[in-house]
Amino acid sequence: MKVIPVRHGGGEYPVYVGKGLLAMQGTWDRHLSGRVLVVSDETVAGHYLERLDAALGSVAHRKVAVLPDGEDQKTLANWQKLIEALVALAAQRDATVVALGGGVIGDMAGFAAAAYMRGIRIIQAPTTLLAQVDAAVGGKTGVNLPAGKNLVGAFHAPAAVIIDVDTLATLDERDYRAGLAEVVKYGAIRDETFFAWLEQQAGALAARLPDALMEAIERSVQNKAEVVAADEREAGERALLNFGHTFGHALETATGYQRYRHGEAVAIGMSLATRMSELLSLAPTGTAERMDHLLQRLGLDTTLPSDQDPERLLDLMRLDKKNMDDQIRLVLVEKIGRAVLRPCPVDDIREVFRSI
Repeated sequence: MKVIPVRHGGGEYPVYVGKGLLAMQGTWDRHLSGRVLVVSDETVAGHYLERLDAALGSVAHRKVAVLPDGEDQKTLANWQKLIEALVALAAQRDATVVALGGGVIGDMAGFAAAAYMRGIRIIQAPTTLLAQVDAAVGGKTGVNLPAGKNLVGAFHAPAAVIIDVDTLATLDERDYRAGLAEVVKYGAIRDETFFAWLEQQAGALAARLPDALMEAIERSVQNKAEVVAADEREAGERALLNFGHTFGHALETATGYQRYRHGEAVAIGMSLATRMSELLSLAPTGTAERMDHLLQRLGLDTTLPSDQDPERLLDLMRLDKKNMDDQIRLVLVEKIGRAVLRPCPVDDIREVFRSI
Protein backbone atom coordinates (compact mmCIF):
# COMPACT_ATOMS: atom_id res chain seq x y z
CA MET A 1 0.00 0.00 0.00
CA LYS A 2 1.21 3.49 -0.86
CA VAL A 3 0.09 6.61 1.01
CA ILE A 4 0.17 9.95 -0.83
CA PRO A 5 -0.48 13.05 1.31
CA VAL A 6 -2.63 15.86 -0.08
CA ARG A 7 -2.10 19.24 1.55
CA HIS A 8 -4.88 21.84 1.53
CA GLY A 9 -5.91 24.99 3.36
CA GLY A 10 -7.38 23.10 6.29
CA GLY A 11 -4.50 20.67 6.75
CA GLU A 12 -3.72 17.36 5.06
CA TYR A 13 -5.41 14.08 4.20
CA PRO A 14 -4.04 10.73 2.99
CA VAL A 15 -4.73 8.99 -0.28
CA TYR A 16 -4.24 5.24 0.15
CA VAL A 17 -3.48 3.25 -3.01
CA GLY A 18 -3.34 -0.53 -2.85
CA LYS A 19 -5.08 -3.88 -3.23
CA GLY A 20 -7.79 -5.14 -0.90
CA LEU A 21 -8.21 -1.84 0.93
CA LEU A 22 -12.02 -1.94 1.07
CA ALA A 23 -11.81 -4.87 3.48
CA MET A 24 -9.09 -3.43 5.74
CA GLN A 25 -11.03 -2.46 8.85
CA GLY A 26 -8.04 -0.76 10.49
CA THR A 27 -7.70 1.74 7.67
CA TRP A 28 -11.38 2.65 7.90
CA ASP A 29 -11.45 2.88 11.69
CA ARG A 30 -8.66 5.44 11.56
CA HIS A 31 -10.88 7.94 9.73
CA LEU A 32 -14.49 7.22 10.77
CA SER A 33 -16.45 9.15 13.36
CA GLY A 34 -20.08 9.34 14.49
CA ARG A 35 -22.90 7.76 12.53
CA VAL A 36 -22.05 6.65 8.99
CA LEU A 37 -23.96 7.03 5.73
CA VAL A 38 -22.61 4.91 2.87
CA VAL A 39 -23.58 6.24 -0.56
CA SER A 40 -23.29 4.02 -3.63
CA ASP A 41 -25.00 3.21 -6.92
CA GLU A 42 -26.86 0.09 -7.96
CA THR A 43 -23.98 -1.45 -9.93
CA VAL A 44 -21.18 -0.81 -7.44
CA ALA A 45 -23.31 -1.77 -4.45
CA GLY A 46 -23.93 -5.15 -6.04
CA HIS A 47 -20.20 -5.79 -6.28
CA TYR A 48 -18.67 -4.18 -3.19
CA LEU A 49 -21.19 -3.04 -0.59
CA GLU A 50 -21.08 -6.31 1.35
CA ARG A 51 -17.27 -6.16 1.50
CA LEU A 52 -17.28 -2.58 2.75
CA ASP A 53 -20.07 -3.26 5.23
CA ALA A 54 -17.99 -6.00 6.85
CA ALA A 55 -15.10 -3.54 7.29
CA LEU A 56 -17.47 -1.06 8.95
CA GLY A 57 -18.70 -3.64 11.44
CA SER A 58 -17.54 -1.60 14.44
CA VAL A 59 -19.93 1.26 13.53
CA ALA A 60 -23.12 0.82 15.54
CA HIS A 61 -25.24 3.31 13.60
CA ARG A 62 -24.90 3.19 9.84
CA LYS A 63 -27.22 3.47 6.87
CA VAL A 64 -26.86 2.86 3.13
CA ALA A 65 -28.24 5.06 0.34
CA VAL A 66 -28.15 3.45 -3.12
CA LEU A 67 -28.82 5.68 -6.11
CA PRO A 68 -29.39 4.84 -9.79
CA ASP A 69 -26.36 4.68 -12.10
CA GLY A 70 -25.34 7.35 -14.57
CA GLU A 71 -24.19 10.92 -15.07
CA ASP A 72 -27.79 11.95 -15.74
CA GLN A 73 -28.55 11.01 -12.11
CA LYS A 74 -26.19 13.68 -10.72
CA THR A 75 -29.08 15.98 -9.89
CA LEU A 76 -30.32 18.23 -7.12
CA ALA A 77 -33.20 15.80 -6.58
CA ASN A 78 -30.85 12.90 -5.81
CA TRP A 79 -28.63 15.16 -3.72
CA GLN A 80 -31.72 16.02 -1.64
CA LYS A 81 -32.34 12.30 -1.11
CA LEU A 82 -28.90 12.05 0.48
CA ILE A 83 -29.62 14.98 2.78
CA GLU A 84 -32.88 13.30 3.81
CA ALA A 85 -31.00 10.04 4.43
CA LEU A 86 -28.66 11.89 6.81
CA VAL A 87 -31.67 13.31 8.64
CA ALA A 88 -33.23 9.83 8.89
CA LEU A 89 -29.93 8.56 10.33
CA ALA A 90 -30.06 11.33 12.95
CA ALA A 91 -26.57 12.29 11.82
CA GLN A 92 -24.85 14.98 13.86
CA ARG A 93 -21.81 17.16 13.20
CA ASP A 94 -19.46 14.24 13.91
CA ALA A 95 -21.08 12.00 11.25
CA THR A 96 -19.23 10.52 8.28
CA VAL A 97 -20.36 10.05 4.69
CA VAL A 98 -18.61 7.29 2.71
CA ALA A 99 -18.75 7.59 -1.09
CA LEU A 100 -18.43 4.13 -2.66
CA GLY A 101 -18.53 4.49 -6.42
CA GLY A 102 -17.36 6.53 -9.36
CA GLY A 103 -17.21 10.26 -9.93
CA VAL A 104 -20.98 10.76 -9.89
CA ILE A 105 -21.34 9.19 -6.44
CA GLY A 106 -18.24 10.96 -5.14
CA ASP A 107 -19.45 14.35 -6.32
CA MET A 108 -22.97 13.98 -4.94
CA ALA A 109 -21.96 12.41 -1.63
CA GLY A 110 -19.25 15.04 -1.19
CA PHE A 111 -21.70 17.84 -1.86
CA ALA A 112 -24.17 16.36 0.63
CA ALA A 113 -21.39 16.20 3.23
CA ALA A 114 -20.39 19.78 2.45
CA ALA A 115 -23.92 21.08 2.91
CA TYR A 116 -25.32 19.00 5.79
CA MET A 117 -25.00 20.99 9.02
CA ARG A 118 -22.59 23.20 7.05
CA GLY A 119 -20.06 20.43 6.66
CA ILE A 120 -19.43 16.91 7.93
CA ARG A 121 -16.74 14.33 7.22
CA ILE A 122 -16.50 12.59 3.84
CA ILE A 123 -14.35 9.59 2.94
CA GLN A 124 -13.98 8.87 -0.76
CA ALA A 125 -13.72 5.22 -1.85
CA PRO A 126 -13.54 5.52 -5.66
CA THR A 127 -14.22 2.38 -7.69
CA THR A 128 -13.62 3.65 -11.25
CA LEU A 129 -10.30 4.57 -12.79
CA LEU A 130 -11.51 8.10 -13.55
CA ALA A 131 -12.55 8.69 -9.95
CA GLN A 132 -9.36 7.14 -8.58
CA VAL A 133 -7.01 9.34 -10.59
CA ASP A 134 -9.05 12.54 -10.57
CA ALA A 135 -12.57 13.05 -9.23
CA ALA A 136 -12.05 11.65 -5.71
CA VAL A 137 -8.89 13.69 -5.02
CA GLY A 138 -9.07 17.42 -4.43
CA GLY A 139 -12.38 18.14 -2.74
CA LYS A 140 -14.46 19.38 -5.68
CA THR A 141 -18.09 18.32 -5.27
CA GLY A 142 -21.32 19.15 -7.05
CA VAL A 143 -24.29 18.28 -9.21
CA ASN A 144 -25.37 19.04 -12.76
CA LEU A 145 -28.15 21.29 -13.98
CA PRO A 146 -29.94 20.97 -17.34
CA ALA A 147 -28.04 24.11 -18.40
CA GLY A 148 -24.61 22.69 -17.66
CA LYS A 149 -22.33 20.34 -15.78
CA ASN A 150 -21.25 20.91 -12.16
CA LEU A 151 -22.88 24.34 -11.96
CA VAL A 152 -23.85 23.81 -8.30
CA GLY A 153 -21.35 22.54 -5.75
CA ALA A 154 -18.72 23.27 -3.14
CA PHE A 155 -15.09 22.66 -2.26
CA HIS A 156 -15.03 20.13 0.59
CA ALA A 157 -11.83 18.22 1.31
CA PRO A 158 -12.21 14.55 2.23
CA ALA A 159 -10.90 13.08 5.47
CA ALA A 160 -9.27 10.35 3.39
CA VAL A 161 -9.33 8.75 -0.04
CA ILE A 162 -9.16 4.95 -0.08
CA ILE A 163 -8.30 3.59 -3.53
CA ASP A 164 -8.72 -0.17 -3.74
CA VAL A 165 -7.41 -1.05 -7.20
CA ASP A 166 -9.11 -4.45 -6.95
CA THR A 167 -12.40 -2.67 -7.70
CA LEU A 168 -11.20 -2.08 -11.27
CA ALA A 169 -11.62 -5.82 -11.94
CA THR A 170 -15.36 -5.31 -12.43
CA LEU A 171 -15.06 -2.02 -14.34
CA ASP A 172 -16.33 -2.43 -17.88
CA GLU A 173 -14.01 -1.73 -20.78
CA ARG A 174 -15.68 1.50 -21.83
CA ASP A 175 -15.46 3.03 -18.35
CA TYR A 176 -11.86 1.88 -18.03
CA ARG A 177 -10.85 3.58 -21.29
CA ALA A 178 -12.69 6.73 -20.21
CA GLY A 179 -10.56 6.85 -17.07
CA LEU A 180 -7.37 6.67 -19.12
CA ALA A 181 -8.27 10.04 -20.66
CA GLU A 182 -7.81 11.74 -17.27
CA VAL A 183 -4.47 9.94 -16.86
CA VAL A 184 -3.29 11.37 -20.19
CA LYS A 185 -4.36 14.83 -19.05
CA TYR A 186 -1.71 14.98 -16.32
CA GLY A 187 1.07 14.25 -18.74
CA ALA A 188 -0.29 16.73 -21.26
CA ILE A 189 -0.52 19.71 -18.91
CA ARG A 190 2.39 19.32 -16.48
CA ASP A 191 4.47 16.14 -16.78
CA GLU A 192 6.09 15.48 -20.15
CA THR A 193 8.07 12.56 -18.72
CA PHE A 194 4.82 10.92 -17.64
CA PHE A 195 3.30 11.52 -21.09
CA ALA A 196 6.31 9.81 -22.72
CA TRP A 197 5.94 6.91 -20.27
CA LEU A 198 2.27 6.61 -21.24
CA GLU A 199 3.28 6.44 -24.90
CA GLN A 200 5.69 3.60 -24.06
CA GLN A 201 3.16 1.79 -21.86
CA ALA A 202 0.02 2.37 -23.95
CA GLY A 203 -0.26 -1.30 -24.89
CA ALA A 204 0.20 -2.44 -21.29
CA LEU A 205 -2.37 0.05 -20.04
CA ALA A 206 -4.88 -0.86 -22.73
CA ALA A 207 -4.46 -4.50 -21.62
CA ARG A 208 -4.83 -3.53 -17.91
CA LEU A 209 -1.47 -5.04 -16.94
CA PRO A 210 -1.29 -4.61 -13.15
CA ASP A 211 2.18 -3.05 -12.76
CA ALA A 212 1.59 -0.40 -15.43
CA LEU A 213 -1.87 0.37 -14.09
CA MET A 214 -0.68 0.78 -10.51
CA GLU A 215 2.10 3.14 -11.58
CA ALA A 216 -0.29 5.19 -13.73
CA ILE A 217 -2.67 5.61 -10.78
CA GLU A 218 0.07 6.56 -8.33
CA ARG A 219 1.69 9.08 -10.69
CA SER A 220 -1.68 10.62 -11.56
CA VAL A 221 -2.62 11.01 -7.89
CA GLN A 222 0.79 12.53 -7.13
CA ASN A 223 0.30 15.09 -9.91
CA LYS A 224 -3.20 15.91 -8.64
CA ALA A 225 -1.92 16.24 -5.05
CA GLU A 226 0.75 18.71 -6.11
CA VAL A 227 -1.76 20.86 -7.99
CA VAL A 228 -4.26 20.86 -5.11
CA ALA A 229 -1.55 21.82 -2.63
CA ALA A 230 -0.59 24.80 -4.79
CA ASP A 231 -4.13 25.95 -5.64
CA GLU A 232 -6.93 24.30 -3.68
CA ARG A 233 -9.76 26.56 -4.87
CA GLU A 234 -8.89 26.84 -8.56
CA ALA A 235 -7.62 30.42 -8.49
CA GLY A 236 -4.71 29.64 -10.78
CA GLU A 237 -2.84 26.42 -11.58
CA ARG A 238 -5.71 24.10 -10.71
CA ALA A 239 -7.76 25.48 -13.58
CA LEU A 240 -5.25 23.77 -15.87
CA LEU A 241 -6.70 20.43 -14.76
CA ASN A 242 -9.69 21.36 -16.92
CA PHE A 243 -7.70 20.70 -20.10
CA GLY A 244 -10.21 19.39 -22.63
CA HIS A 245 -13.08 19.87 -20.19
CA THR A 246 -14.63 23.04 -21.63
CA PHE A 247 -15.25 21.26 -24.92
CA GLY A 248 -16.01 17.99 -23.14
CA HIS A 249 -18.57 19.39 -20.72
CA ALA A 250 -20.38 21.13 -23.58
CA LEU A 251 -20.53 17.84 -25.49
CA GLU A 252 -21.85 15.99 -22.42
CA THR A 253 -24.54 18.61 -21.82
CA ALA A 254 -25.56 18.77 -25.49
CA THR A 255 -26.12 15.01 -25.50
CA GLY A 256 -28.08 14.93 -22.24
CA TYR A 257 -25.30 13.25 -20.19
CA GLN A 258 -26.26 9.94 -21.78
CA ARG A 259 -24.19 9.50 -24.95
CA TYR A 260 -20.69 9.93 -23.56
CA ARG A 261 -18.77 8.90 -20.50
CA HIS A 262 -17.04 11.92 -18.99
CA GLY A 263 -13.60 10.70 -20.02
CA GLU A 264 -14.76 10.02 -23.59
CA ALA A 265 -15.95 13.61 -23.92
CA VAL A 266 -12.73 14.89 -22.35
CA ALA A 267 -10.65 12.91 -24.87
CA ILE A 268 -12.45 14.64 -27.74
CA GLY A 269 -12.03 17.93 -25.86
CA MET A 270 -8.28 17.41 -25.43
CA SER A 271 -7.96 16.75 -29.14
CA LEU A 272 -9.85 19.97 -29.91
CA ALA A 273 -7.85 21.98 -27.36
CA THR A 274 -4.54 20.73 -28.77
CA ARG A 275 -5.65 21.61 -32.28
CA MET A 276 -6.58 25.07 -30.98
CA SER A 277 -3.10 25.35 -29.47
CA GLU A 278 -1.56 24.71 -32.88
CA LEU A 279 -4.01 27.06 -34.64
CA LEU A 280 -2.98 29.91 -32.32
CA SER A 281 0.71 29.04 -32.84
CA LEU A 282 1.14 28.22 -29.15
CA ALA A 283 2.16 24.60 -29.70
CA PRO A 284 4.51 23.28 -32.38
CA THR A 285 3.10 21.49 -35.41
CA GLY A 286 2.65 17.81 -34.68
CA THR A 287 1.49 18.23 -31.07
CA ALA A 288 -2.13 17.45 -31.91
CA GLU A 289 -1.08 14.42 -33.94
CA ARG A 290 0.93 13.13 -30.98
CA MET A 291 -2.01 13.68 -28.65
CA ASP A 292 -4.49 11.94 -30.94
CA HIS A 293 -2.16 9.01 -31.50
CA LEU A 294 -1.83 8.28 -27.78
CA LEU A 295 -5.56 8.66 -27.11
CA GLN A 296 -6.42 6.38 -30.02
CA ARG A 297 -3.93 3.72 -28.86
CA LEU A 298 -5.75 3.74 -25.53
CA GLY A 299 -9.03 3.08 -27.32
CA LEU A 300 -10.43 6.62 -27.18
CA ASP A 301 -12.20 8.45 -30.00
CA THR A 302 -10.90 11.90 -30.93
CA THR A 303 -13.56 12.81 -33.48
CA LEU A 304 -16.35 15.31 -32.93
CA PRO A 305 -19.66 13.72 -34.02
CA SER A 306 -21.05 15.16 -37.22
CA ASP A 307 -24.51 15.53 -35.70
CA GLN A 308 -23.35 18.08 -33.13
CA ASP A 309 -24.08 21.75 -33.88
CA PRO A 310 -20.97 23.89 -33.24
CA GLU A 311 -23.11 26.92 -32.39
CA ARG A 312 -24.98 24.95 -29.73
CA LEU A 313 -21.66 23.78 -28.27
CA LEU A 314 -20.38 27.36 -28.28
CA ASP A 315 -23.45 28.52 -26.36
CA LEU A 316 -22.84 25.83 -23.74
CA MET A 317 -19.14 26.70 -23.51
CA ARG A 318 -20.10 30.26 -22.56
CA LEU A 319 -21.36 28.90 -19.21
CA ASP A 320 -18.00 27.38 -18.31
CA LYS A 321 -16.72 28.36 -14.86
CA LYS A 322 -13.32 29.49 -16.17
CA ASN A 323 -14.82 32.23 -18.32
CA MET A 324 -14.45 35.91 -17.40
CA ASP A 325 -15.49 39.21 -19.00
CA ASP A 326 -17.77 37.32 -21.41
CA GLN A 327 -14.74 35.60 -22.96
CA ILE A 328 -14.39 31.86 -23.45
CA ARG A 329 -11.16 30.81 -21.75
CA LEU A 330 -9.58 27.51 -22.69
CA VAL A 331 -6.74 25.48 -21.25
CA LEU A 332 -4.23 25.11 -24.08
CA VAL A 333 -0.77 23.57 -24.35
CA GLU A 334 2.43 25.37 -25.30
CA LYS A 335 3.96 21.92 -25.63
CA ILE A 336 3.32 18.49 -24.15
CA GLY A 337 3.86 18.98 -20.42
CA ARG A 338 3.13 22.71 -20.21
CA ALA A 339 -0.32 24.30 -20.27
CA VAL A 340 -1.76 27.82 -20.11
CA LEU A 341 -5.22 29.34 -19.64
CA ARG A 342 -6.14 32.02 -22.14
CA PRO A 343 -9.13 33.64 -23.84
CA CYS A 344 -9.90 32.31 -27.32
CA PRO A 345 -11.71 34.11 -30.13
CA VAL A 346 -15.04 32.54 -31.03
CA ASP A 347 -14.15 32.44 -34.74
CA ASP A 348 -11.04 30.39 -33.95
CA ILE A 349 -13.13 27.95 -31.90
CA ARG A 350 -15.48 27.61 -34.88
CA GLU A 351 -12.49 26.85 -37.12
CA VAL A 352 -11.29 24.13 -34.75
CA PHE A 353 -14.74 22.55 -34.76
CA ARG A 354 -14.50 22.37 -38.55
CA SER A 355 -11.08 20.67 -38.36
CA ILE A 356 -12.04 17.56 -36.45
